[in-house]
Amino acid sequence: MKIALVGYGRMGKIIDEIALKRGHEVVARLKQTPTAENLNNPDVVIEFSLPEVAFDNIKACLENGIPVISGTTGWLERKPEIENIAVQNETAFLYGSNFSLGVNLFFALNEKLADLMKNVDAYSCQLEEIHHIHKLDAPSGTAISLAEGIIKNNPKFEAWKLEDTQEKQLGIFAIREDEVPGTHSVYYRSEVDEIEIKHTAHNRNGFALGAVVAAEWIKDKKGNFTMKDVLGL
Repeated sequence: MKIALVGYGRMGKIIDEIALKRGHEVVARLKQTPTAENLNNPDVVIEFSLPEVAFDNIKACLENGIPVISGTTGWLERKPEIENIAVQNETAFLYGSNFSLGVNLFFALNEKLADLMKNVDAYSCQLEEIHHIHKLDAPSGTAISLAEGIIKNNPKFEAWKLEDTQEKQLGIFAIREDEVPGTHSVYYRSEVDEIEIKHTAHNRNGFALGAVVAAEWIKDKKGNFTMKDVLGL
């Protein structure tokens, strides 16, 4: 496939390496706003940029009829607009807060545990995420996805918030530390014990590989998708 990379930071460079190893051609490596000219006619765009420019980047690609895989977090209040643009332009959009296979299995496990705990009143729930000091948004997109999975399956919670859980608001501790690629934990605590599920990323390669696999999967499809579709979860 011909792949255009929009946003060429740490993740973009790792995705570049993996795409080439998997036999694809990278036809654009952009740090500026994508246009029909500088995208160089790709089959798909993989977008890992910054929260403040993600919407415009994705919109420009979709309006040129190019499917987009996006892993940029911190802009999701405008995601419904993007999904409408994808449909209007008869192309495809896939957003992932995290493309790692392990994390997407963790999402499924988290939802199952939330469903099991919904009628057990002795336990409170708290989330924690740890990332490198360069990460601009907090909480992470992955932590938000975990929180939304709990809220969907446990009627005790109606929304998430930073810091401590309070009544119907599920708490997320966001910690920025050294060069940590990403650690996410979900705790259920009672007076007598604690249940914890945890995912620890050792490097960014898993995220990058998942994004390339998603790009391979989305070619020639139309509509809006998630990693659940890619992995059949």
